[in-house]
Amino acid sequence: MKRQIGNKGEELAFHFLKKKGMKILNRNYRTPAGEIDIIAKDGNTLVFVEVKTRSGDLFGQPVEAISPKKKKTMERASLHYILKEKQEGRPARFDVVSIRILSDKNHIEHLKDAFEIKV
Repeated sequence: MKRQIGNKGEELAFHFLKKKGMKILNRNYRTPAGEIDIIAKDGNTLVFVEVKTRSGDLFGQPVEAISPKKKKTMERASLHYILKEKQEGRPARFDVVSIRILSDKNHIEHLKDAFEIKV
């Protein structure tokens, strides 16, 4: 059930970002350092996106679930992508797409520059 909610959230985030004009480069990008849910381009900027989905409000906002450990994992995974794809010097940022799947409606929030990148 949890994985189904996560998959639905990632699919909603994918379409949401495309509608905002972002070019999706990769989904579920796996590296030895960890996974990045979505890698996109917003103009000339590389965007590493973490998607957090909840099926209600019981456990707080989805973005609150991003721990310092997860941020570090995303940092290392994004560096892996940048080096592998020869994207050094390109502007980059971390975004979070927070999704709450409720019975009446899906609520999607896009937080640009959600946290600092150190690559």
